[in-house]
Amino acid sequence: MTTVLIADDQPLQRLGFRMLLEGTPGMDAVGEAGHGAEAVRMAAELRPDVVLMDVRMPGMDGIEATRRIVATGGRTRVLILTTFDLDEYAYAGLRAGASGFLLKDARPEELVAGIRAVATGDAVVAPALTRRLLDAHAHQVLSPAGAADSQADPRLRALSEREHEVLVAIGKGWTNAEIAERLVLTESTVKKHVGRVLAKIGARDRIHAVIMAYDAGLVRPRS
Repeated sequence: MTTVLIADDQPLQRLGFRMLLEGTPGMDAVGEAGHGAEAVRMAAELRPDVVLMDVRMPGMDGIEATRRIVATGGRTRVLILTTFDLDEYAYAGLRAGASGFLLKDARPEELVAGIRAVATGDAVVAPALTRRLLDAHAHQVLSPAGAADSQADPRLRALSEREHEVLVAIGKGWTNAEIAERLVLTESTVKKHVGRVLAKIGARDRIHAVIMAYDAGLVRPRS
């Protein structure tokens, strides 16, 4: 059973999500929060598998709530709900530790699939779309000269030469198939490399590996 906490300041929106979840086998809506602080408190109490998080809420917004929930180090993952596919809020949510985002008008089957994916540790944003988000908004946090020196991060020094190549490829938004083709590897080998890269750099999923590649200066925003 996948347990879900719904965090949205609109009662009718929460009701719609609850009805969808309660009508879906294997899903359980364990609570509803109307603002960020309440979402943080309820996530700590209920320890749901997934928090369905609206970013625009009164008081503590969904970005700060996501940051605090992820910072606990618990199993709960956050799925951001946003209005536009290149919304700066979605970008901020990913940097805060969310495992992906979906549009608020996503079809019911897309929402359910996204929740299930996040609950099992996957990310629900395609790597190329993550790259688009970072290219669109990285100037908000990166200096004009780029990010920090990658050699200063001990997590990156732990990577082998091949793993370093794979991390750069992930940062560029390449799929496993594209990495396999360009690095002349089998897809099964690429999957193993990706798994080792995520473990060594402490990334929760592929999305955060992309963000780390930006922060380390391995990938630069495209103009």
